[in-house]
Amino acid sequence: QVQLVESGGGLVQAGGSLKLSCVVSGSTISFNAFAWYRQAPGKQREFVANIGRPSSTNYADSVKGRFTISRDNAKNTVYLQMHNLKPDDTAVYYCFRATSGPWGQGTQVTVSS
Repeated sequence: QVQLVESGGGLVQAGGSLKLSCVVSGSTISFNAFAWYRQAPGKQREFVANIGRPSSTNYADSVKGRFTISRDNAKNTVYLQMHNLKPDDTAVYYCFRATSGPWGQGTQVTVSS
């Protein structure tokens, strides 16, 4: 059974940084692409970034230049480094194994102005 567990969220002031982690069990991450999505209150879940094999990346326009997705195959973990955070980045962030899932439970990121 594949499980994804996110961590690293929290409350940060605008301009600050956070690094999210997604620990994967039951699957070797080097065999799959992974993505981060986010969902703000009252909004639909939206794509943030993905990382393919070996390490090609794509980003939503709203986070380009501020967020970096990466993976550590030895730790079976996918990361999302977030810099220059803005209040609009406030959301629950989810890790996703492309393309069939599963989803993680999410981690809350709150950016205060």
